[in-house]
Amino acid sequence: MTRSAPTLQPASARFAPPRGRLPRPGARSPHGAALLALIALAAGAAAAPGGDGARERPRAFEGATLLPIDGPPIESGVLIVSAGRIAALGPAGQVEIPADAERIDCRGLVLMPGLVDTHSHVGSPWGADGSGPLQPEVRALDSIDVAEASLMRARAGGLTSLNAMPGSGHLIGGQTVYLKLRRARSVEELCYRFEDGSAMGGLKMANGTNPQGQPPFPETRAKAAALVRAKFIEAQAYRERRRRAAEDPQAEPVPRDLGLEALVEVLEGKRLVHHHTHRADDILSVLRLAREFGFRTVLHHVSEAWKVPEEILASGAACSVILVDSPGGKLEARDLSLDTPRVLHAAGVPLSLHSDDFITDSRLFLRAGALAVRAGLPREAALEALTLGGARQLDLDQRIGSLTVGKDADLVLLDGDPLSIYTRVVETWVEGQRVFDLDSPADALYAEGGPGAGDPLPPVSCCGPFLAGQGGAR
Repeated sequence: MTRSAPTLQPASARFAPPRGRLPRPGARSPHGAALLALIALAAGAAAAPGGDGARERPRAFEGATLLPIDGPPIESGVLIVSAGRIAALGPAGQVEIPADAERIDCRGLVLMPGLVDTHSHVGSPWGADGSGPLQPEVRALDSIDVAEASLMRARAGGLTSLNAMPGSGHLIGGQTVYLKLRRARSVEELCYRFEDGSAMGGLKMANGTNPQGQPPFPETRAKAAALVRAKFIEAQAYRERRRRAAEDPQAEPVPRDLGLEALVEVLEGKRLVHHHTHRADDILSVLRLAREFGFRTVLHHVSEAWKVPEEILASGAACSVILVDSPGGKLEARDLSLDTPRVLHAAGVPLSLHSDDFITDSRLFLRAGALAVRAGLPREAALEALTLGGARQLDLDQRIGSLTVGKDADLVLLDGDPLSIYTRVVETWVEGQRVFDLDSPADALYAEGGPGAGDPLPPVSCCGPFLAGQGGAR
């Protein structure tokens, strides 16, 4: 429940349950069922798509330790949100709080930018099928179900933006889509947009063992590279035909090809390649193709990137790393190392971390940063890899990734150090709207699990959620 008052309530009154023990969902709030329903309706109306944030009162988050990411921590800070963006921040006493602001007590808490996951499969964004290994025309956008509980799990983990990706069973698995995790009825309401208004995303590609198989899929790494090379050459020729047709009014129009259109966007730099790759030789194969065709790429997973950091740095590619601490998996990830983020950072390679949810659960995303620090990555670099580093790799760093005046008010409130296993996400905010509240039993279900945690989310209506009496805003 949002707290607004000139009189601030102590944080300890809200966060009484001892750390390390999951409280019962119903034990967290003293409010009765009727009041919960009213709260849910009000919060749902505030978060409903199409709401005019510009008419809302400013919000002042007071007393938290601010972690801007692009600057030093601010103890006992104040952050002002207005019209969905960060309007001001700084130490208490140095930030003017608007007279009409809703004042939110954050004493004892940590406030940081919303987390950015560069590689996720929440919402089931599946793309290509078994008909062939090269399918750039398919779009994750057309597959995502915004009612899936997985999106609520992501909000419960503090995620506010993510790259929803098709799988890695194809050399080209389809177009990814960048999502902002608002409460919404349709995927279109979650999409970031290119300047032309189309849904923003990259192109998912993969090499190594995942896309290998019986023909028409490649059976060797060499054949995989040859198929990709031939497809990009075809896209270059398609681009040239379209250019000539546009310059000659008498020319026959070039028939549209959705797959080649997507590859032309890659060749022209609008859409970057998000490339699944593990072994060092596979990483170098990606860099070879990127150099040949001039496309931008983010290398994903990169189990053996620690073997070739200089080559990655020289290429200009960025790395999105997954960290897992359990045995098993695939043979090509045998040499996966928790040292990878440290080695890449020391070499100067742009770095982010990702969940690959369900490989690691979105609710444990902060833990990836803790594992990287345990292996030697500087703390500041780990926090950046969970936020601003990912934003840069999605071309979104002008909007998200740090607590910077003018950026979107995508925020996470925590009850402790972000890299502590005992810390919990208390609230998640997107564009100044709360999308997760641990005080809501309905929201807490997705943070903690239990009966109903995997059920689809009720739809959002103009006046709040259906079944509002069941708990928090949907």
